[in-house]
Amino acid sequence: MKDANASVPGQSLELPAPAVHRLADFVSLTKPRLNSLVVVTAGIGYYLGAAPDIHPSNLFEVVLGIALVAGGAAGLNQIYERDTDGLMFRTRMRPVAAHRVTTGEALVFSLTLSALGLGIVAATSNLLAALLTLLTLISYNVVYTPMKRRSQLATLVGAVPGALPPMIGWVAARGALTAEAWALFAIVFVWQIPHFMAIAWLYRADFSRAGFPLPPVVEPTGRSTAVQAVVFSLLLVPLSLVPYFLGMSGRAYAIGAVIGSAALLWLAISFAMWRCDERARLLFFGSISYLPVLWGMLILDRLQ
Repeated sequence: MKDANASVPGQSLELPAPAVHRLADFVSLTKPRLNSLVVVTAGIGYYLGAAPDIHPSNLFEVVLGIALVAGGAAGLNQIYERDTDGLMFRTRMRPVAAHRVTTGEALVFSLTLSALGLGIVAATSNLLAALLTLLTLISYNVVYTPMKRRSQLATLVGAVPGALPPMIGWVAARGALTAEAWALFAIVFVWQIPHFMAIAWLYRADFSRAGFPLPPVVEPTGRSTAVQAVVFSLLLVPLSLVPYFLGMSGRAYAIGAVIGSAALLWLAISFAMWRCDERARLLFFGSISYLPVLWGMLILDRLQ
């Protein structure tokens, strides 16, 4: 008599639950939700650099390579921070911190992804783009990650690898580090500070538990956290107009950029005035909305 659970021709075979969980853990090592921003900004950079002569297959290849490196970098980060991740409520269930994936497994997986991604970027675009991708990997894992435990300046240092993907995308399309590439880098670099200040405030107890000397941990009143959020939000107002002055967009984008940047600035000022979780949460959601809207306006303006 046949087993009732035996597979029938034409039916899909399901992985056993332990295998599914293992696969999910390795996917989780790449921080897919966080790195979705990397993928999108790299793609935007390539699109803007290549337009109107866009090659979808090359766009896919470049973005895939950058995504693999970003995933590898995330895995290496979790190896280094496995102890502090285990101390924080929001990260204690990460695969390495929770001992579901060994450090050796994570290391092999992360290095393989990084090497494969770097190879794809180098083979499908140009050497400069590959070098910038390597710089992202090094600055994130060798400089920023260890620095997080020692200095508040780590926030600014960490904004560098976070801002490189759109620059890499542009360089992959153009083959040159132009003023437009630097403009995209500057916008993402500055945007990250109010975004992260909101996160730092909302999770200040977690960061304190792990011993990270972030502004709201060092200064519990939140004054320096709020000041940084306001100052960098203010900088975004003129910076968001740079693409317009460089001829990357038209007047419609410029008007939208000013309105969007002013709205984010108001959310930062509101947080500075009240310094509570509710205002920080509004700043956080405002910041995660700001960049997609800005990129969307830039693309739509280019399509007209």
